[in-house]
Amino acid sequence: MKIIFGLVVGLAIAAGVVWFYADKRGDPNAIEAKEKVENLAKDAKNAIQDKLGTPDQIRDEFVKTGKVIRRKTQEAGAAIADATADARITTAIKAKILVAPDLPALGISVNTTAGRVTLSGSVATPDLVSKAMQIALDTDGVQEVISTIQVK
Repeated sequence: MKIIFGLVVGLAIAAGVVWFYADKRGDPNAIEAKEKVENLAKDAKNAIQDKLGTPDQIRDEFVKTGKVIRRKTQEAGAAIADATADARITTAIKAKILVAPDLPALGISVNTTAGRVTLSGSVATPDLVSKAMQIALDTDGVQEVISTIQVK
């Protein structure tokens, strides 16, 4: 139960940060992240609903067997945890890039899948590519960083 509560709180915090940057600032990267967080929240809700069943399914099971049994599955929990971890990683990296004075927050896009971070966009110098990669590598949960950032 603590894990589910933690996941819900994590999604809510990530959604709040993304909402602020997407709706208040119109940042296209934040808008993309907002859509990802919304999709992850829907996926998490669907996974939980699939695991528990509908009220009709629960009622039918109770009528048929006299009890309702649900077991935890590691795969469902891991899938939800991975999805929220990716959203958390993306949000953390974007926040770090945003506060870095010399990195263009709107010029760098961040995408995370299974701990693998992909940075794209453009910056003014190769040093800024290195700095963006270092920020990503220094973020908890990051397994690998791939940069396709162009120097312009």
